[in-house]
Order: sequence, then structure tokens, then C-alpha cells
Amino acid sequence: MDQKWDERYKDQEFAYGKTPNLFFKEWLEKFQPGSILMPADGEGRNGVFAARLGWKVTSFDQSAEGRSKALALAKEQGITLDYIVGDLEQLPFEKESFDAIGLVYAHFDAEKKPVFHRKLDGYLRPGGIIIFEAFSKSHLHYVQLDPKVGGPRDIDMLYATAEIMTDFPNYDTLVLEEAEIQLNEGKYHNGKGSVIRFVGRKKNYAQQ
Repeated sequence: MDQKWDERYKDQEFAYGKTPNLFFKEWLEKFQPGSILMPADGEGRNGVFAARLGWKVTSFDQSAEGRSKALALAKEQGITLDYIVGDLEQLPFEKESFDAIGLVYAHFDAEKKPVFHRKLDGYLRPGGIIIFEAFSKSHLHYVQLDPKVGGPRDIDMLYATAEIMTDFPNYDTLVLEEAEIQLNEGKYHNGKGSVIRFVGRKKNYAQQ
């Protein structure tokens, strides 16, 4: 997996552009900055944006090439972020140590999705926010019509709203929807696609 992403990120051009995902941007701007975890942050466009807003950002990804691009982008924009290269299973974050998590096109193998989501949920403090956008299972139809829109070709790596409800049950839902959108994100996300969008606030223990 990391070899695939190293190959994609080693080009000078940013694979998904330098600007943040629009849904992530729209929602992150609604909250007061704190600490945010950015899994699968790639070349750092979303983590760098969060840092510009004043968030303390911890990004991670499997790609060392992605990290190099992200740190260069951060320097270019005059901010700093922590960026770790590694697998989620091996990262030693403290329980309930983040105020927010940004999951932007973080697609995992089917058997790993619920495991990773539970692990990430454990890193988020009560009252914390998850902002999530990723391709829906309906997206395969859009890829067949226009491969330039990008996204996994394996339906089990794609998402459904029911899956999000199951994996993140202890949340007050601010947004949960499947939407058709027009993507214009660098070289690899271009065209009409279908996504799942979720914004949730983790409930306090007294509310569960």
C-alpha cells in the first residue's frame, strides 16, 4: 500500500492539489481550534489548512513521500504540523487525546474499516468532532462513467451511511448524508462522484 502512495506522491505536482477538501474546510471553520488528528493525510492539504486556522495538527500516513510534500507545503505557508509515517495499528496515541478527527477519503480494506474506526473513536475526547468525507458504494457507477473522478474500485472499501452509524454509534449527528458532488481536487479527483458525508460530536459518557 505505501509503495502505491509513494509512487503517486513522488511527482512534483500535488496529486490532489494544495487546497483543502471543501466539505472539511466548511465544517472545520465552524469550531474553535484545538488538537486534531488527520489520518491518511497524504500530501497534507487538509492538515496544513487546519494548522493555518490555529489547530494543533497531528497527521499520519503510510507514505514517506507524502510526508515530505506535506512538510514542504507547511513551510511554504508558514506553519508547522507533526507528521508521522506509519500504520494506524502501531501509532501510540493516548486515549481521548484529540478534540477533532478529520477523515477525508480515508479508504481502508473492508476488514480493517470497523477496527480502525473504533481505534480512532478511542482517540477522540467526549465532545470532540469527527469530519468525514469519502466515496460511497454508489460511486462505482460514476467511476465506470468517468475514471478520472478517482476512488477505489473495490466496493468493500467504499462507504454507506448505515456503516457510519454502526461504526460511530455514540455521536450526536450534525450531518450524515449521501451526496452527488462535482470534484475538482488536483489530478486524481476530477468529475462527478458520490460521497458519504458525516459530521458527528462524540457524546459525553453521561449522555450515552
